[in-house]
Amino acid sequence: MNELLRKIQEKQATVGIIGLGYVGLPLLIRFGEAGFPLMGFDVDSAKINALLHGKSYIRHIPIEPIQRFLDAGQLDVTISFEKLREADCIIICVPTPLTDKMEPDLRFIESTTKTIAKHLRPGQLVVLESTTYPGTTEELMLPELEKTGLRVGKDFFLAFSPEREDPGNPNYHTGNIPKVVGGVTPPCLECAKALYAHAVTRVVPVSSTRVAELTKLLENIYRSVNIALVNELKVLALRMGIDIWEVIEAASTKPFGFTPFYPGPGLGGHCIPIDPFYLSWKAREYDFATRFIQLAGEVNVSMPYYVLERIMEALNEQGKCLKGSKILVLGVAYKKDIDDDRESPSYAIMELLEKRGALIHYNDPHIPKLKPGRKHAFQLESTELTEETLGAMDAVVILTDHSAYDYPWIVKHATLVIDTRNATKNVQEGREKIVKA
Repeated sequence: MNELLRKIQEKQATVGIIGLGYVGLPLLIRFGEAGFPLMGFDVDSAKINALLHGKSYIRHIPIEPIQRFLDAGQLDVTISFEKLREADCIIICVPTPLTDKMEPDLRFIESTTKTIAKHLRPGQLVVLESTTYPGTTEELMLPELEKTGLRVGKDFFLAFSPEREDPGNPNYHTGNIPKVVGGVTPPCLECAKALYAHAVTRVVPVSSTRVAELTKLLENIYRSVNIALVNELKVLALRMGIDIWEVIEAASTKPFGFTPFYPGPGLGGHCIPIDPFYLSWKAREYDFATRFIQLAGEVNVSMPYYVLERIMEALNEQGKCLKGSKILVLGVAYKKDIDDDRESPSYAIMELLEKRGALIHYNDPHIPKLKPGRKHAFQLESTELTEETLGAMDAVVILTDHSAYDYPWIVKHATLVIDTRNATKNVQEGREKIVKA
């Protein structure tokens, strides 16, 4: 341990990051800026080739620092996992999706752990950052790594530190978001703390990996439950003739005891729609039903159907039926000003519209082309926004409130606008065309 701590303290420890996506790539940059030698691993050769040719495949992550590290010989990116043996600290940032049965899909963690075990040597630190249920680090990873004959806390060190990323947020980034860290043993925690202390402004140590794992789930369950609450209230407020957005704005003036959450067309992203179900699944092992989590999930999953109803009602008011209507969807990213469309509710809404005979078009300044995914089969290119395009549509549906959109101009030239994000709140001219959903 002392040798590893020395190398970390002197920034001689090579940091290897497995999974160069929305979590791994910013982390790689942060450790590079801190002065550590780096290795980046990914099974996707297209990502590695893009980085080697000076291209970033994630719009909001700049290529300049990565190019700088490569040019200086500080960074090696590769698909050759044999090189894991050269890393002193290995950080795992692989996906943890759900299966079609809404159960944890840990195949990426499992395969990564087996790969690390093949090349594990004494003195290495392994940290899992992928969101998962409490017990994954010790129940799934530890036995596999100890099959090598090496012992945790003595020969190698194992920890869990949940990723905390908010893509598109200009105020928070990997370096200034506090980092929760839990180790399998006290020496494991000490090594992980020492490493992250060089890359983030604050390290928050906890007593175990299980505590760290549940911390991440609590953060996302908190958001899921509260978003479900305002989504449900949105539907009620509409029936009561009340603007829920005005209600939230008024409630937000209370300086204590209230945190605003905002309704939308459904949940998206790689965390909030998925992570709560990891805990629900694990809870069944303890004969416990997580009713709040399940109910919140049901409410949020129902929101695309609510949006569909509002579109149909709005068209009906104009004497049109949904079948055969031209619908322009604005925004397929799961949140504003990013190019991440994972679990985006836009896809669910587009599928519902298409199944009922609507003719679908979309525009997203951050996503020029749709590629078929696990949950959708769309092969569309972003439609250019022009006066003619807007005028030719039977309805324009705002699903992602990108800052690039000129909402007064859109409303002016559209026949009908269904707004799921309150993006048109400041539009004055043509308000009779706007329907809140």
